Amino acid sequence: MKATELRELSVTELEERIENEKNILVKQKLNHAISPLDNPQKVKVTRRNIARMITVLHQKQITEKSND
Repeated sequence: MKATELRELSVTELEERIENEKNILVKQKLNHAISPLDNPQKVKVTRRNIARMITVLHQKQITEKSND
């Protein structure tokens, strides 16, 4: 997911998506530990998506605080 798409979401939607992606990451890691994934790059992509979402969330929170 691109950062421009993430910036259009609200703070609560971002938080929900972050939690969802974290759950997906845990499942991917467990599956990879048991048997190798077809594409191990999915773990890396998921981690980067989480980081991207957290960054956008922090930016939104900072702009909300500065507007108050």
